[in-house]
Amino acid sequence: MAIKEPESMDDCVYFTNRLLLEGKGHAKAWVYRKLCPKCSKSLMGKPLDAKGKPKIRAEEYQCPSCKYTVNKEEYEDTLQAEIKYTCPYCQHNGEYIMSFKRKKVQFYDEIEEKKKTVDALKFECEKCKKDIIIAKKMKV
Repeated sequence: MAIKEPESMDDCVYFTNRLLLEGKGHAKAWVYRKLCPKCSKSLMGKPLDAKGKPKIRAEEYQCPSCKYTVNKEEYEDTLQAEIKYTCPYCQHNGEYIMSFKRKKVQFYDEIEEKKKTVDALKFECEKCKKDIIIAKKMKV
């Protein structure tokens, strides 16, 4: 299974390049945009504001050609996340494709000294079978 890295961020709904477990591992993940299901001419994207920039917090995706609109959750559930990683436990280099559905994951926040729940992409290392978590960026 050979996955292809995106050439431009314009092709992606989501992209991240992260260090895992204090720099012991690494993960690069991206999700390609899909063609409009109605007209199949353009890639779906966030609606544009008056200046032509995408509305970051919009709750829907829109086709720039035919203006077909679909709910954010409904659209993102159909997408596939592609991941290249180095396992922080066994140093195995691998690739993984999974559904772009974030799961709730608990972790201990050492700064606030309490457990927190975050949305994350969670998958297993192909070699050692330990869970690898790519958490959604936290607001600082």
